[in-house]
Amino acid sequence: MNILVLNGSPRPNGNTSQLVKAFTEGATGSGHQVTTIDVCKKNIHGCLACEYCHTKGNGTCIQKDDFAEVAEVLRDSDMLVLASPIYYHNVTGQLKCTIDRFYAPVYPYKFPKLKKIAMILCSGDPDMYEGAKFSYQGDFLDFLNLEDMGVLTLAGSVTRSKLEEAKNLGASL
Repeated sequence: MNILVLNGSPRPNGNTSQLVKAFTEGATGSGHQVTTIDVCKKNIHGCLACEYCHTKGNGTCIQKDDFAEVAEVLRDSDMLVLASPIYYHNVTGQLKCTIDRFYAPVYPYKFPKLKKIAMILCSGDPDMYEGAKFSYQGDFLDFLNLEDMGVLTLAGSVTRSKLEEAKNLGASL
């Protein structure tokens, strides 16, 4: 299975990145191919709501930025993993901009190969996940009709057991 991980953490060695690495280790160990895109290192702008993608663009955004790379990998992915620390009750702005840009290639085509999704969320508070989970449920499970492979949450610092849980999530696919 081809898996795309969109890592929304700006910290290359932070909690989210550590869990992504553990997930990737488990998934690749089970024979899956994993591509991780650190969206905070990319030049991805927010959606302009210009509708070019649905008129002249045939599902392609008018903006020429790094989202084209994400869209290309996403077209060949069987599974998507959204990974992010929680910033103000939701995923980071960089990941949110990337998700908003799904608007261009999703309508009217969706992603024909994409069937599964999972989410990895980190926060300093165990009660901060509801905003991100709301988007996960509505946008990905309900609208795109993707199979829920699980939401892994971490409140506080990474522990050995959480790394093992992330690795097991990847290995169980």
